[in-house]
Amino acid sequence: MVVNVEKRLLTVAEYHKMAEVGILDPDDRVELIKGEIIKMSPLNSPHTSPVKRITSLMYQLFGNRLTISVQDPITIEDHSEPEPDIALLAFSKDFYAERHPRPEDVILLIEVADSTVAKDQQLKLPLYAEAGIKEYWIVNIVEKQLEVYQQPKDSSYTIQKIYTSRDQVRLENLGATINVNSILG
Repeated sequence: MVVNVEKRLLTVAEYHKMAEVGILDPDDRVELIKGEIIKMSPLNSPHTSPVKRITSLMYQLFGNRLTISVQDPITIEDHSEPEPDIALLAFSKDFYAERHPRPEDVILLIEVADSTVAKDQQLKLPLYAEAGIKEYWIVNIVEKQLEVYQQPKDSSYTIQKIYTSRDQVRLENLGATINVNSILG
């Protein structure tokens, strides 16, 4: 017998209030996805090293033309506030001091996945596609590949490409070509 239960989903404002009053500790590694608080994996060297490498590469390529965000929240509608590993955002003089970036500010989201490949493919990909995030990358450490998702439609992307360390990936809207090896290491 299947029992359907109605969940009480949190809003972004309620999620922020939980942090403000101490229900969520600043050291808690959590994010809000579709109204639910989801635990994030602990940060380990196999994960943080590529994040640092990619961040450095993005600063070299784009300098101050963009706002580069590292493991910071993106507010998606009223029930989601994921924290992608890296986000290339439209330039903001105040570095988004008044609000977290929203999907319309995002040029590219990047998730580095070691133990989180399934979560990044099955939970975050549909969320980002539904939000209209134009381009989403998963740096798949396990398979040693870069997964590129473009042109969101509904809860998926119409273009999906896999790159290996021998390939180059083109960021059309930024006019840049990147050696995938410089991302995978």
